[in-house]
Amino acid sequence: MTMTRPPALTDLLAKGLFAATLLAAAGAAFGHGDVTPQAVDTRELPPLGAQWRAENPYRQNAKAIQIGTSAYNQNCARCHGLEAVSGGIAPDLRKLDNDCATLKDAAKKAACVKDVDDYFSAKVRRGVTRNGAVYMPPFEGMLNQEAVWAIRSYLETRREKPL
Repeated sequence: MTMTRPPALTDLLAKGLFAATLLAAAGAAFGHGDVTPQAVDTRELPPLGAQWRAENPYRQNAKAIQIGTSAYNQNCARCHGLEAVSGGIAPDLRKLDNDCATLKDAAKKAACVKDVDDYFSAKVRRGVTRNGAVYMPPFEGMLNQEAVWAIRSYLETRREKPL
């Protein structure tokens, strides 16, 4: 003897499953909240001018680190994780210059860090798009140079491998 569900129950289960799927998809889409770039007050930092620097001019600057911490939490942590510890959505920014940390030659290490600074600045300014999908929005025009380098200064305090 086979049991069949009444059509009303089957219809109710199908609708419930559909609603649960929509709810889960909405949660995934909006799980990171508002990703609109937030303004960063950089008035307390020395102005850098219009020409973008290739190297972090605020390295080990306490005020830049303070501003960068706040700026990171407002603009980056949603994807890159609190305290730069990635939850898997975006790259773990503590590891940006791991390759530099293992270099013994001081000149090579400095050149490596400069290259990573330039890479970081370019990615933040231009964003990351692959195959037409935006993985990270461009922040140029939304974050000024002072804000970008302040964030980099904060990230340098979170390195996985100290230089």
